[in-house]
Amino acid sequence: MNNEKGREFIERLKAEIGKVTVGMDDVIELLAVAMLSGGHVTLEGIPGVAKTTVAKAFAGAIGLAFSRIQLTPDLMPADVIGSVFYDQKEMEFTVRKGPIFANIVLADEINRATPKTQSALLEAMQERQVTIEGATFPLPLPFLTIATMNPVETEGVYNLPEAQLDRFMMKVQVGYLDKTNELLLLRRKEKGEFKTVERMMDHNEVLLLMKTVREIKASEAILNYIYAILARTRSDERVLLGASPRASEQLLFSSKSLAFLRGREYVIPDDIKELAVYVLSHRILIKAEDEINGFKSVELVKEILDDLEVPK
Repeated sequence: MNNEKGREFIERLKAEIGKVTVGMDDVIELLAVAMLSGGHVTLEGIPGVAKTTVAKAFAGAIGLAFSRIQLTPDLMPADVIGSVFYDQKEMEFTVRKGPIFANIVLADEINRATPKTQSALLEAMQERQVTIEGATFPLPLPFLTIATMNPVETEGVYNLPEAQLDRFMMKVQVGYLDKTNELLLLRRKEKGEFKTVERMMDHNEVLLLMKTVREIKASEAILNYIYAILARTRSDERVLLGASPRASEQLLFSSKSLAFLRGREYVIPDDIKELAVYVLSHRILIKAEDEINGFKSVELVKEILDDLEVPK
């Protein structure tokens, strides 16, 4: 295995997406981790922080089919997955595939959709297939859902059910740029320096990278470390619902992807520690009385990482 392939890929990807964004390297890397691991991502942040821009640029740079679904309360499941209609010209029923049939699907403002429409995404995200009028259709591979959420709006939004949240490998906070990057953004805008993102690879090359990631090794000590972290989320007296077995699986897979992007053929504890907050915090329910007192699941994960002995 060429252990420089992952490092070269992520540097090229950051440079290409950097043609249209500023200060998004961490987000780009996490999107790459999710894609290579076969996971999905939620980007949470206020309007105007380039969530949509980075998602579109990501798809364009790696040469995958992109689709955007603007989720609203009146959107129906058929508007997402597709429907059957009668073609009068051909005199037969025909399937009209919905926007879910793409490699990268941007579900914009996912919490604005009703639970019924949100549930239409569950089969797609978990099984990589959809069912239309009793017939099952596979989705193109790779398949990555990038959902955006606005954390400050409460009118006309719906809470994502736990089953839906658990389908997302990671939840990433996209915040304001720091002073240096925001001034850089303004200078580049003023000079018209932003360029069009060019495709740097094709669909088959992406699948080959995903296959390479699966060959990254994780020792028994790493597996025990992952289990110890997850077990602590389930036994803490402040927790109503700990992280699921799916969470441990996705922490392992995402850590393999990060190791690959860092130029290694094996997972180290630092990979686990770097990704744990993103992979676990949205899957943990804190008891109401502790949440009222300001305790958050992110703090719990950080506490666990600080407290547990790191394997050698």
